Amino acid sequence: MKIAVFPGSFDPITLGHIDLVKRAKPLFDKIVVAVGVNSVKKTLFPLEARLEWLDRVYGGDDQVEIGHFEGLTVNYCHDMNAGYLIRGLRNASDFDYEKTISQLNTIIGKGIETVFLISQPGFSHISSTIVREIIKGAGDATSFIPSSITKSDFDKYIEQYG
Repeated sequence: MKIAVFPGSFDPITLGHIDLVKRAKPLFDKIVVAVGVNSVKKTLFPLEARLEWLDRVYGGDDQVEIGHFEGLTVNYCHDMNAGYLIRGLRNASDFDYEKTISQLNTIIGKGIETVFLISQPGFSHISSTIVREIIKGAGDATSFIPSSITKSDFDKYIEQYG
């Protein structure tokens, strides 16, 4: 069984993330969309909200599993019996960064292969960072996020944590 992990902060999940999973599904038997919890990285939305939103998007899809982890991504891959990592590339800067991480993961991950998918032109401008800034600035981010997640989902967290 070919299992891949698609790790990220998903803070929040965007249409670009969804497109990558859709395009990766024919390549793998199972994809684990996993929120990486990094205690150093400040997120806008709590883990529970991000997991709930991922479940809204993928809850009915038997080929996609939702998870979360702390520590090294390759250790999580081993825990999930995954031999592959999925990463999206929007531009040359993404490539330079992801290439280095991929090479390190190959060494410490003992056989974990990284599969890069180049973003479709319609999604290459979307990043969680930009979407967070739009949300924090009280802008309309609905054209960048799945329809199952609404502005009111964000608003309750912005009031609490923003």
